[in-house]
Amino acid sequence: MPRSPLQQSDDHHRIAALAKLPVFLDLSGKRVVLAGGSDAAAWKAELLLACGAEVDLYCEAGSMSDALAALGGHPQLRHHVHPWHCGIFPGASLALADCETDDEAQAFFCAARAAGVPVNVIDKPAFCQFQFGSIVNRSPVIVSISTSGAAPILAQAIRQRIETLLPPALKHWASLAQTLRDAVNQRLPQGPARRVFWERFVDRSFATNAPPAGETATALLNTAQEIASAPRVGSVTLVGAGPGDPELLTLKAMRALQAADVILFDDLVSSEVLELARREAKRFLVGKRGGRESCRQEDINDMMVRFAKAGKRVVRLKSGDPMIFGRAGEEIARLESEGIAVAVVPGITAASAMAASLKTSLTNRHHAQQVRFVTGHSKDGDVPGTVDWASLAGPNQTSIFYMGGRMAQRIEQRLRDNGMSPETPVAILSSVSRPQERRWSGPLRNLPDAMQAIGYDQPVLIGIGSVFGELDQDGQRMPGQVCRDARAYAV
Repeated sequence: MPRSPLQQSDDHHRIAALAKLPVFLDLSGKRVVLAGGSDAAAWKAELLLACGAEVDLYCEAGSMSDALAALGGHPQLRHHVHPWHCGIFPGASLALADCETDDEAQAFFCAARAAGVPVNVIDKPAFCQFQFGSIVNRSPVIVSISTSGAAPILAQAIRQRIETLLPPALKHWASLAQTLRDAVNQRLPQGPARRVFWERFVDRSFATNAPPAGETATALLNTAQEIASAPRVGSVTLVGAGPGDPELLTLKAMRALQAADVILFDDLVSSEVLELARREAKRFLVGKRGGRESCRQEDINDMMVRFAKAGKRVVRLKSGDPMIFGRAGEEIARLESEGIAVAVVPGITAASAMAASLKTSLTNRHHAQQVRFVTGHSKDGDVPGTVDWASLAGPNQTSIFYMGGRMAQRIEQRLRDNGMSPETPVAILSSVSRPQERRWSGPLRNLPDAMQAIGYDQPVLIGIGSVFGELDQDGQRMPGQVCRDARAYAV
């Protein structure tokens, strides 16, 4: 039975496991208890004061560091010249302390918990209910990075990289967004139109390192009015998800995933790629994989048309590149016949990922003057009958068979029947670019047995041609090995 695509997919986790829940707490005007007089306590006090908290500091005068003493004139810092005690916690939103010993840390921790106040003892993770991240400050834009205490230096390095990516003027654009929000909400209803406005706002804010000019607010509100008066029209974007590694996604693919209302994704799209999509997008698994239940292409086409006509931005997410063995032509034709705007975002096709993984040029000038991408099976369960096997068996070319695992024996037989040497080098890659990638290399005559060992559960590529002659049996390049000339494999 064909798989029904009408139910929203729950086959992939919407959110991967989190070590900690990131929360941004409003402390403006809230009371916070801080015990200790060290430099570490001074840094926490400065951070809390920057958030608008009312800080009650408990430490004896002689134990206060110079850094903490320098904050003494702050109107929201109240210094109590005595140690902390159990009566200081009622009414506090947070409790922090810098304790020298574990016994004191445990006492502070237990006293705060008994009062129902979240507690953090500086540099003592066992006595912390929450942790502070490394901060990138473009307030009201705030980025906080946490490694759950495992590697603070790593968090600092990540912060430094993010600092270089976010222009200082971003804080001014974020402030402008705050002032515009109510006016935009009045002009645009919640939903796609409002999101289109804010996407254009983001594009404009990241296109410059300068703060917004005086007339920017008026221009943006005019844009909101134009969006409000425009007819609601949906669209479809065919997006290449690449071979599986999320780092191989293009920037344009990322933007499409972040803007989608609906995502129809193939069975072979990795969960790591889906993790990068917009959280609110509805996702439907419409996969087609050889030997398994699959959705009918007509059903997928109908879904795209229905969602687009409802005004949704649809992403048809395909493994690899949508224009290579992805039935994109059928989908584009149907969408255009319905008058629906359609765009294509190319992806890295599996053959390119295979070449990169093997560090093997598919067009090594000593071996191949052409590359052929060939489907490894037909809809009737055999090798394609329309393929020119005599041409594929010729020299000076590289052939990559997609989805050919179950047809490996017939591929080998057809090529040998048409004159290809049984010693011609072959490479097999399963789950290319993914952590479970498997590979094999050897002569054509061993292809069927090798395919049995690799298995059929994961997507497979079969590469055939003398460019693979530098690989050992495990698909690794042999150091110092010189490629034999293509003629060496001729019959």
